[in-house]
Amino acid sequence: MFATNAKFVRASVFCAAVSGALLVAPTAQAEGTLSASAAVSNMYLWRGIDLGDGSPAVSGDIKYSIGGAYAGIWMSSGDDTLGNEYDYFVGWGTGANDFIFDISLWNYNYSDNGLAGNGFNVSDDTTGELSEIITTIGWKTIKLSYYDNIAGATGYEYWTLSAGIDKFSATLGFHDPDGSNTNDMTHLNLTYSFNDRISFTASKVIDQDFGKNDPGATDEDLLFALTYSLPIEI
Repeated sequence: MFATNAKFVRASVFCAAVSGALLVAPTAQAEGTLSASAAVSNMYLWRGIDLGDGSPAVSGDIKYSIGGAYAGIWMSSGDDTLGNEYDYFVGWGTGANDFIFDISLWNYNYSDNGLAGNGFNVSDDTTGELSEIITTIGWKTIKLSYYDNIAGATGYEYWTLSAGIDKFSATLGFHDPDGSNTNDMTHLNLTYSFNDRISFTASKVIDQDFGKNDPGATDEDLLFALTYSLPIEI
């Protein structure tokens, strides 16, 4: 209980700090920018899992950035269980001498109330009930990210280690659903970016605590995601 309350306090302080940065960023810096994009893919590939069970997904986002701080909303169709997804986020990032740091708070919302039946500790689709703090550190194209759940899925953690060379990139992801080092899953994504708009990703579960025929196991089939994205002028 005290750990959960501490997480909410940290999240509240973080949101206040980023909100302040968005509101009082020095005018001497570049003016804030509003950006948006849209994408379509043959599947909703989420952390090594096809959430749409083979259905295509359409996604889009809109973001306001100023002085390293940013806030926005990301939306997607294609989740076979939970329906359309609406994610609100706020964050701050900086970098120097090829090193980068970024921290953000994400809140996940869904059109269908299916979370309680999928291992999440939520009662309905109330804003704030399923949230993560994502922290990323990196050097050049090498990045390490940590996803810490602060509401709605007690104990869930997710890590990624990624790197890229030219048009190729690789991401190793590790799921720890309950913080107990059981029921874990590791996946590998390999991505080729044909250009700024078209990318191709192959994803494979490479290790999991469940046997592949167990009820809680993740499908170990090789997944292929083709994504077309484009910026939207505002």
